[in-house]
Parts: sequence; structure tokens; C-alpha cells
Amino acid sequence: MHKLAVYAIGGNALQNPMSTSVTDSSEVLARVMSDVVDLLESGWGVILTHGNGPQVGHLMQLDDDFSHSMDEWVAATQGMIGHSLALHLDSILLKRRRPERTACIVTRVEVDHNDQGFATPTKPVGPVLSNKVVMTADWDIAETVNGPRRVVASPMPMNVLDIEVIRKLVELRAVVICGGGGGIPVVRKDDYYCGVPAVIDKDRLSALIAIKLSADALIISTAVDCVKTGFGTKNEKSHRQLTLDECDLYMAQGEFPAGSMGPKIGSLMEASLHNPSLTAILCQPGDALRSLRGEAGTKIVVK
Repeated sequence: MHKLAVYAIGGNALQNPMSTSVTDSSEVLARVMSDVVDLLESGWGVILTHGNGPQVGHLMQLDDDFSHSMDEWVAATQGMIGHSLALHLDSILLKRRRPERTACIVTRVEVDHNDQGFATPTKPVGPVLSNKVVMTADWDIAETVNGPRRVVASPMPMNVLDIEVIRKLVELRAVVICGGGGGIPVVRKDDYYCGVPAVIDKDRLSALIAIKLSADALIISTAVDCVKTGFGTKNEKSHRQLTLDECDLYMAQGEFPAGSMGPKIGSLMEASLHNPSLTAILCQPGDALRSLRGEAGTKIVVK
């Protein structure tokens, strides 16, 4: 059995449909593709998860009559982004004459309908709202720095409904693209599932997938080359390795904010706690293999 890596890509690393310039995102995507091929050529199996923030926001902006639910938009962006990633990657694999091919899974993720996030929604989604929408839409709305926006819950993922399908595809040596946007949030009511308006953190879901499949590595790619404390100050410090205790300490000191680095570090810690032999890494796109070798990125270690 080959080693398995779960590789998480941020939504902003992918092409933003609202952007007039795709140069930066195209370069980042190329580095992500390079990471995947490097891992495959080094004998790793790969599961790709991805964000969808810019993309789902754009689609919601087009929905003038609010005819689609939040979970439907997450599903739509999973298909759009998965298709784009698969075309890029399959083309590269074909040119490299590698045997692997991609498989995209529209991934449903169960959350608890009693999760405290539903009581106090805080996650902004979609565009800035007009005064008319603010007055008429039956949504939770909050004032943001850019104006009023819809806010939804951000519950913790409990269970991946499609995990056994993903497991089987991994066994077939497919590069599986799944868990887009943190997964389609659903709750179980008696003997059936239904979608709910929520956004699951994609790094938390990536950790859950890594735990469920006993992955050998969880790699979270982001815009910085490694974990830093004192970020943006004269006391900024880069860390190539952090213990769980050090992560807890820096978390308590507010070094890893909830809206940015916090969920990434928390997800790496969670995966490490469940499987101490797992290699938990944060790095920038293009550095995955070097980070696994300890030459780049930040490794979270259990001591």
C-alpha cells in the first residue's frame, strides 16, 4: 500500500471568476499541480481538497431571485472547481505518461444540527447586500468592513458520507478531488439527510478525511512559506517545527487568529493527535515534497 497524502488548497489559490487578472492564481495553480506530480512520482497517493470562497460568492451574486440554497451552491462549486483541477491534472499526467487519473467526488459532510454555530452564525458568504435585500431576505445578516453580508454557521464536520467511495478510489490509485469548500453541509433528521445553510472549514474537513483514511501526511498549502509568530512585526519569527504544546501556547497568545491561521494550525494538531505517526505540514504551494523532507514549510510534531 502506497503512502497517502491529503493536500488542501485554499480557494484563493484557484482562479477567482470575478478577477480580471488570473496571472497570480494561474501561477499558484501551476505550483499546486507540480506538488501533486512530485508526490506521485515519489510514490505517494494523493487526495486533493480545496476551498471555494471566491467562487461560491460569485455564483451567489448571480442568483437574483435567491432560488438556490447554500448547500446547492457549495455542490455547484465543487463540480466547477473539481472539473477545472481534473482537466489540468489529467493533462499533465497524460504528458508525463503516468498511469494515474483523477476522480471528482461531490462530497457531503454531516454536521450536528445542535452545533453552537447555528445559534450564532458568523461566517460571511456571498456579495455585499443591497438595502432592499437587507430588508426583505430571511437571512442572518451582519455588517462587515465592506458592508452588510449574509452570515451562516461554520459547524465542525462530524462524518463524511462519501468516505468509503473516496477510500475505494484511493485504492485504485486515483488522485481524488473531494471535500470542496469544506463539503456540502447536511444534517440527519430521523431517516433522511437534508442540506443546511452553513460553511464547513475546509482545513477541518481535510483533517477529518486524513484521520478517517489513516493518511500518512496532511499538507495544508497557504500563502506563507511557513508558520510565523509576531507576523508583520519586528519580532516576526519563522518556525520550521512546532510541538503541540508550542501550538497551544501560541494559540493562547493570539498568534494564530480564528479567521486565518487558527483553523489551519488546529487542523494539523487534530490530525497529529489522532495519528502521531502522521506528518502534519503547512507550506506554500510548490514546497510540498521539500517540506516532507524537512527542507521547507513547518512541521507539527507530537512530543
